[in-house]
Amino acid sequence: MNLACVVLAAGLGKRMCSSLPKVLHRIHGTSMLWYVLDTVYELDPERVVIVVGKHAREVKESIQADINARLRNCCISFAYQKEARGTAHALLKASPFMKGFKGAILVMNGDTPLISLKTLRKIISLHKQRKDIVSLLSFQTHDPGSYGRIIRDGKGRVLSIVEDRDATASQKKIKEVNSGVYVFETGALPLLKEIKMNVSKGEYFLTDIIQIAREKGLKTGAYRIGSEDECMGVNTCEELEKARTVMREKIINKWVHRGVSFIDTKSVFLAPHVKIGRGTTVYPNVHLEGKTKIGSKCTIYPNVRISDSVIEDGVIVKDCTLIEESVVKNRASVGPFAHLRPGSEIGTGTRIGNFVEVKKSVVGAGTKAGHLAYLGDAKIGKNVNIGAGTITCNYDGYRKHTTVIKDNVFVGSDSQLIAPVVVGEGSYIGAGSTITKDVAAKALALTRVEQKQIQGWALRRRGKKRAKRKEESGKS
Repeated sequence: MNLACVVLAAGLGKRMCSSLPKVLHRIHGTSMLWYVLDTVYELDPERVVIVVGKHAREVKESIQADINARLRNCCISFAYQKEARGTAHALLKASPFMKGFKGAILVMNGDTPLISLKTLRKIISLHKQRKDIVSLLSFQTHDPGSYGRIIRDGKGRVLSIVEDRDATASQKKIKEVNSGVYVFETGALPLLKEIKMNVSKGEYFLTDIIQIAREKGLKTGAYRIGSEDECMGVNTCEELEKARTVMREKIINKWVHRGVSFIDTKSVFLAPHVKIGRGTTVYPNVHLEGKTKIGSKCTIYPNVRISDSVIEDGVIVKDCTLIEESVVKNRASVGPFAHLRPGSEIGTGTRIGNFVEVKKSVVGAGTKAGHLAYLGDAKIGKNVNIGAGTITCNYDGYRKHTTVIKDNVFVGSDSQLIAPVVVGEGSYIGAGSTITKDVAAKALALTRVEQKQIQGWALRRRGKKRAKRKEESGKS
């Protein structure tokens, strides 16, 4: 079946008490709108139209790059709703972008981040099977609140949707409510022009299209297949927090069923695109962000944040470590209190210890940097020892320069390597050295001044201090 999608994202979100457009509020690092678009992407639509309003520029800029990358097989358009005049008015603005399209149009709100792909596929399938002109996704709730009520006749056929503010006392008791997800045939779009303004709100409600279609003898359907959690619209900060909780539980439960162990599921935060291998253990207060991939049989200890990085199999990430846009290869160990900045690659079996910072550097297999080091813009070979206090001095105030340390080098503690410099294979750098020239393979490089020793100096110094104190005492 040919499919197009319209996402309504023009709402101001006044109840969010924020200048940020409502649909751009984030849940575990991803905007609500992108959760919706991600789900839409899986449906493989021919066209997607996003209806934007007052905050059009912010919405476009926040998602344009990802749209180009992820929805590359589909035509993306933005429809502009200058005035916030309701959902029917918003869909009417999107209608010109459906010119020449024949098929079903999925319409949904950009503030429903929890909607599942399974439910959307089911409502589209039912729409096709029942041959409705308009289909509606509904759900049952204990507290209908402000949701529109589904009105049915004695045979269970949907007659209309009544907004809470317009409902009678008996209608308010109805527990089946509107989710805001519709499937239209293109032939239903002309009906939008027949929707009259709701006087109490000064808006055109898309819900009215059900009654209009029924009165014209057109077939409509309302299918109670959604759950209350997934159909929840986020309009307040309280609802945003609830959505975060539901989303976290949903994501974590997925990985629990795939063999990942969490010490405390309530204190772990995973972005939706994170992937974790079987047999990995995740400790409390771990944040895995962006498109991070964690391999199998890893251990991620407490207070770790990993963003847009690849952690291969058997890696140990110790407490209080930050890893950003980097790669850590099999069986390596990072931390505690380590920082891998963007562009770093840590080799197989390598150890990056406490208070070590690595920036845009490649560190070879089996290398050890145990503690208190800065490795920036460096290419470090295999089985290198980086002593405590080692610094690659990569910046001259104008440009960054590269330090190359080849295989099997021993760098003594408190050494400074002034880039650009190359340290040859198998060489030694003596502790406390400042290396400004290339070091030949198998050589020993030292830059210390000769040590001097003055016998009895400490005794003479103490004697002078005692004499001074005695003199000062006599004057007083």
